[in-house]
Amino acid sequence: MTYAFDFSGFGLYAGMLARGAAVTLGLTAVSTVLGGLVGIGGASITVAGPKWARWIVASYVELIRNTPFIVQLFFVFFGLPSLGIHIDEIQAAILAMTVNLGAYAIEIVRAGIDSIPRGQVQAAQALGLHQRQVFRHVVLPQAIANVFPALLSQVLIVMLGSAVVSQISVPDLTYAANFIQSRNFRSFESYVIITAVYLLMSIVLRQILNRFGRGLFAGRIARGNDSGAPRNWRSRLMWRGARTLPTER
Repeated sequence: MTYAFDFSGFGLYAGMLARGAAVTLGLTAVSTVLGGLVGIGGASITVAGPKWARWIVASYVELIRNTPFIVQLFFVFFGLPSLGIHIDEIQAAILAMTVNLGAYAIEIVRAGIDSIPRGQVQAAQALGLHQRQVFRHVVLPQAIANVFPALLSQVLIVMLGSAVVSQISVPDLTYAANFIQSRNFRSFESYVIITAVYLLMSIVLRQILNRFGRGLFAGRIARGNDSGAPRNWRSRLMWRGARTLPTER
């Protein structure tokens, strides 16, 4: 028995799919900004905060990284009302995605901070910069530049993981697919379409953020002793070879 594909009736639901994709991108954008702030703040505490604060941040990171996102989402949406905190499904989705992304961003940004050579910090201090100024103007920009690809990948993971927010009736892309297949009974075609949309959104978002990162962090990546190396591989090979040549005395 062969399956007859039929995409003819999906034009009626194009608006719903577009709105679902917009909701998914909106949730991702808001949670990325908020989660990034959580990551920077938590990483700074982990590196230079008091012991009790570092313990709290470490506990938060371990809790989020070792529990499923859907459980975190259900805890926010169904658990918080039991404590008297009432939020709607959109707010619950944003809060859960922010908390999830923030935990991973803390570890990513912390790794970026650890990658900054100690000599740059000492040089900035020698110029009279205070500790906060050193962190803000010297350490943090280079740290984020170093780990930007990892942060970008985590943002995409959170966006794709946001498909589960349809379980609390958030009208995202997956919710739209569930609704459509419940009406036309074309489950395979419905999920093929949203798979293609998710793939397209991931590729486009990655390209946009990569361009944004290259423009924002141009020249800020800490490369240690190879900071002056050319980007072209042939030029880099010749450059490194020239560095190994003995100098005349």
